[in-house]
Amino acid sequence: LTPFSASEEMTSTWQGKAGRSPLQALYESDQFEQSSLQAVHQQRREMLSSVCSRYTRKRRLLQPDDLRHLVVDDAHGLLYCYVPKVACTNWKRVMMVLTGQGKYQDPLAIPAHEAHVPSNLRTLSEYSVPEINSRLRSYLKFVFVREPFERLVSAYRNKFTLSYNTAFHKRYGTKIVRRHRREPSERALRRGDDVRFEEFVYYLLDPRTQQEEPFNEHWERVHSLCHPCIIHYDVVGKYETLAEDANYILQLVGADASVKFPASSKTTRTTDDMTAQFFQDISPFYQRRLFNLYKMDYLLFNYSIPSYLRIR
Repeated sequence: LTPFSASEEMTSTWQGKAGRSPLQALYESDQFEQSSLQAVHQQRREMLSSVCSRYTRKRRLLQPDDLRHLVVDDAHGLLYCYVPKVACTNWKRVMMVLTGQGKYQDPLAIPAHEAHVPSNLRTLSEYSVPEINSRLRSYLKFVFVREPFERLVSAYRNKFTLSYNTAFHKRYGTKIVRRHRREPSERALRRGDDVRFEEFVYYLLDPRTQQEEPFNEHWERVHSLCHPCIIHYDVVGKYETLAEDANYILQLVGADASVKFPASSKTTRTTDDMTAQFFQDISPFYQRRLFNLYKMDYLLFNYSIPSYLRIR
């Protein structure tokens, strides 16, 4: 496949159903007049653009394989780049309602596992190069992000501390134990179900890890999953302002008023305080190295260095 250029895409805006960009539609709408949300999203786009121009030296061409995380809704002219551990299950449920032509009514009625079945949603990588280009130029593009270390600890807790995630224990846990634990027991080598956070950090920082294969999507950096310096996102939503950002996007694309983003009811959610506890036992040396690994996500999405880190 011929790689496609993102240069024209960078200057493009989403045209929507009426041939206007989302920003034009926004400015002309009484509903959004002088909206503080509008200003917030403008600032986020400007921050993204500023960091990209400062840190991206060489532009590269996207390949269709880079677009496996971009979910397509042709009915509403929408592209969503999903990031695991940033409400992506609920967003996939909403996308199934939007694209389902009436098959689904309530996002929460869709079982979580069904939201992750690849055939239930189309991704941009499945389209031809001309189709990819036209959608990148004309659809509204959005991504949701989260404080990087909070997302990382959330991924660790979900994949390594829950007994039912045996596939992750076998696939990653056994390797982590083998490489990063002194004198591991036979049971740990066989099951990989008791990985400590410190060992997970060693695994992420081990040069062999990324030499052998790309990071798993649950701990891959957002800039590597969604390419925000190549693809111009119209809306950068944040986990910290999930409900209002989600409603903003649904209103922008003219989704049916009955389509509501599910309210979060999780009481087990990884918080900043919880994240701080996980980092207590990580030495300043490894804290700094790990921060450098995720630094671009901190810069691009305007997250400050966590106060609990001892790297200053």
